[in-house]
Amino acid sequence: MSTAPSPSVAKKQQGPPFPPLCPLPLPPHTTNSQLTKTKKTDLQTQYSTYKSALQQLAQKIGDVEQEAEEHKLVLESLEPVDPGRKCFRLVNGVLVERCVGDVIPAVRTNAEGLKSVLEGLVKEYKRKQEEMEKWKVKNNVQVVNR
Repeated sequence: MSTAPSPSVAKKQQGPPFPPLCPLPLPPHTTNSQLTKTKKTDLQTQYSTYKSALQQLAQKIGDVEQEAEEHKLVLESLEPVDPGRKCFRLVNGVLVERCVGDVIPAVRTNAEGLKSVLEGLVKEYKRKQEEMEKWKVKNNVQVVNR
């Protein structure tokens, strides 16, 4: 009978391939790569949030521009008309009969209000866009079109 250990016992007696204090290379599925994936996901989420906010602001700007243009057309149509002539105006969903002389100042006031709202929305859009650009530089984000 031989005293040589069986192959399974021989493997158990061998030490690790590296000395115990030598750091082992990390496999690709470690916490570091998970953190990298989490950071990428967070950056993508933040980017999507910025894009969505900018898109919503652009939609609001378009809506207000369209309404301001409608007010401009109404004023252009009513100004040459006799101020005593009757016209109809929609107020809170109710069609109201008024004279042109009463409606023109109200429409002009609304148009000026829309203009100031539009200016505020454009400033907000530019501010948000600058904020996004700073964020992209800070986080070294580069957009890749697919």
